[in-house]
Parts: sequence; C-alpha cells; structure tokens
Amino acid sequence: MFAVVRTGGKQYRVAAGDKIAVEKLAGEAGDTITLGDVLLAGEGDKIEDAAKVTVSAEIIAQAKSEKVVVFKKRRRHNYRRKNGHRQMMTLLRITDVGTGSAKKAAPKKAEEKKAAPKKDTSEEKASPKAKKAAPAKAAATKKAPAKKAAAKKTESKK
Repeated sequence: MFAVVRTGGKQYRVAAGDKIAVEKLAGEAGDTITLGDVLLAGEGDKIEDAAKVTVSAEIIAQAKSEKVVVFKKRRRHNYRRKNGHRQMMTLLRITDVGTGSAKKAAPKKAEEKKAAPKKDTSEEKASPKAKKAAPAKAAATKKAPAKKAAAKKTESKK
C-alpha cells in the first residue's frame, strides 16, 4: 500500500519500508511519529479514502542536508559575495501505511445510518403538507414582483 503525504511544504509518495529525508521535525532518533496530512492512498491501481489512512514513521536521525552556495556578483563593479547554507532535515523510515482506528469508527456510522431512516419515515408523513404549501406561497411572491417590474419598464419608455 502507498500514500502521498505532505510535510514541510513538500509532498512525498511513501510505502512501508521507505526511507525519506524531510524538513526538520521535532523528536529524537528512535522516536515514532505519525504523518497526519495524507493526500492520497491506494494499492496498485485502486485508490482508497485518504481520510482513513494513517502513516507511521520512525526517526532515524536529525542531520543537515547538503550545502547550498549563494553567490552574488555585479559585473564591472568588483562586487562578489559568497554565502552558504545547510538546511536541517530529518531522516525517516516509514514503518506502516494503512488504516488505523478509522475502521472502529465505521461500524458506529453504519448503525447511525440504520437508525436515521426510521426518523425520516415519520417526518415524511408530516412534511408532504408543508412541502405543498411552501411552493404555492413562493409562486405567489414571484409573480407579484414581475408585474411591478413590467409596469416600471413601460413608465421608463414614455
């Protein structure tokens, strides 16, 4: 199973056992974290509901990435500036990609859905009268402004 997660402003496609380097995350080497922002999940060609998928990862190390050299120069002005930067990063090993506690919540929702139609049937008996009355009132109010608008148009033409 794979998932696409977002962390540090970037997106990563991960599967169980993968190692990735991400922007620095809080934690020590050996800690287990959960990557919460899952954008897409699936297995093979089949796509699953990303809201139900959790991604667990273990922190391998906190390290610095490769150096980025910033060099500024202005021609014919003897202006040269050289700076460097090493971004902090976290090395992660993806331990698990799968559905977690979301499966436990699904049966409760199914029970609520079964109970809901019983309430709807009692409301449907009372609501047809209200439904019939409401469109008649709406139709009456719609017709009246149309006549006034037509009268205003004829006056403006004169």
